[in-house]
Amino acid sequence: MPAEALIPMQQRMLDLDKPLYTISVAAAILASHPRTLMMYETMGLGVPERTPTNRRRYSQRDILTLSAIQRLTRQSGLNIAGARYVIKCLQLLDAHGIPRPPALAGIDIAHVSL
Repeated sequence: MPAEALIPMQQRMLDLDKPLYTISVAAAILASHPRTLMMYETMGLGVPERTPTNRRRYSQRDILTLSAIQRLTRQSGLNIAGARYVIKCLQLLDAHGIPRPPALAGIDIAHVSL
């Protein structure tokens, strides 16, 4: 019996930190340009893992983080610093059980890592 068979399917599917996506695939998922993802990386947002040949590999958590940032910048008109601040504030509100403002209720930050 292979070792993977002993690991529950749900646990294998929920590995959000496994580096899977190349920069071009991540850019396609996020409807962005690869250069935009490189800019986010220099700002410390959604920093991908590197392969032994120095290629970027984005995890599902990176994609979710960048998606939340893009939603705040594109739909709410915030700059990147403002988006980072709002996400950190939402994380604090959620951690303390305080209800979110209605305008920010639909932003999913459950798996966001900043």
